[in-house]
Amino acid sequence: MCLHDSPCPSADSPDREAAAVLVAYPEQGWSLLCNAVLLFEDTGELLPDGRVVGPHRPV
Repeated sequence: MCLHDSPCPSADSPDREAAAVLVAYPEQGWSLLCNAVLLFEDTGELLPDGRVVGPHRPV
């Protein structure tokens, strides 16, 4: 999905949150990353295949 230099990590990579932001809606609490991951402000994620990753803020 990346068309820029230094391709972003894939949606299956542990560092998937390091992908570039394509669209950000902070007022709605989410961003779409270059690897098609929806990242929510509570650190939850929706992966392109429909899997959900629960919030993982440090305690």
